[in-house]
Amino acid sequence: MSQAQSGNLPYTVVGLARTKTRHLWLIVSFVLFFLLPVLTTGVYLYAIAKDQYASTVAFTVRTEDVSSAVDILGGISNLSGASSSDSDILYEFIQSQQLVKALDEKLDLRNRYSRSYSEDFYFSLKPGGTIEDLTKYWERMVKIYYDSGSGLIELRVKAFDPNEALEIANAIVTDSTEMINELNAIAREDATRYAKEDLDLAVDRLKLARQSILEFRARTQIVDPQADLQGQMGILNNLQQQFATALIELDLLRETTRDNDPRIVQAENRIKVIQDRITEERLKFGSSTVEGGEDYVTIIGEFERLNVDLEFAQSTYLAALASYDSSIAEAQRKSRYLAAYLKPSAAERSLYPERSLLLLMVAVFAFLLWTILSLAYYSIRDRG
Repeated sequence: MSQAQSGNLPYTVVGLARTKTRHLWLIVSFVLFFLLPVLTTGVYLYAIAKDQYASTVAFTVRTEDVSSAVDILGGISNLSGASSSDSDILYEFIQSQQLVKALDEKLDLRNRYSRSYSEDFYFSLKPGGTIEDLTKYWERMVKIYYDSGSGLIELRVKAFDPNEALEIANAIVTDSTEMINELNAIAREDATRYAKEDLDLAVDRLKLARQSILEFRARTQIVDPQADLQGQMGILNNLQQQFATALIELDLLRETTRDNDPRIVQAENRIKVIQDRITEERLKFGSSTVEGGEDYVTIIGEFERLNVDLEFAQSTYLAALASYDSSIAEAQRKSRYLAAYLKPSAAERSLYPERSLLLLMVAVFAFLLWTILSLAYYSIRDRG
């Protein structure tokens, strides 16, 4: 009976699979590119890496426009809001080398971040680094989350000690507040600069006008020419009265006495003296000068000119002072300040480094790398 008739089909005996060189290289590559990196990373993360503690703080820059009393009476309420431009400046400032250097001088950041370098070289700062190295490391330890639309800034500050993380976070808030205050001062100075220049010019003009008045009084020995003029007018009126009285007395003497009466000569001499004095007093009001001084027309004209200059300088000073006060009040109403809506606090447990996440990422990338290399190897082998 044949095999077909008996129902038995022909078959081929297959031997046991043998391990070939490519299989060994596949196992070795799996160990080198996957197991070894994952195990090394796991040992480093869980046995060597130092715990890191985070302190979170969040704030924004507020710009408040406080209305004046007139605005309030007019129904305009106080307005305040977040300033995105100031928040942009603050966002750049927190990442700047300037802030890192200032905090390093205050808190000795280099020592705090590098003292564990001998044990945890990957997550610590290398000792003896430059300020550029410290600034680059700062970006790893201080994470900034910034919403440009609302102007909100949130910081996550990490350190190897919870109290140090809290101290660094508070220092960032303090220096940021000082920077905002400097912006306030600069804005206030810009707003009042021209008004201050006008005020200084008005003060100098007022000083010059007053100095001219003082020099005039020292030269003429007259405090108030108007009052002095009234006094001189009183003297002249008195002399004229005496002159009229002397004329009447002379007429009476001529009618009652002889022509050679000594009293007539005496009366005539008295009239002549009074008349000469009246002439001299009148010359003081004319264009001619008398011996030892200036005429009153010149003196009063000069005094009125100086007085007009003084009044103009005073009015200019008052206007400049009012403008300066108004500019200061306007600048003070528009103030900006740092408003912290989430204050920093000390962490109670370590959350960083994120060991599980980092280990998972290393495992995924290592497996992908091993898979790609294996596929590439077999693709090249099959084509060869």
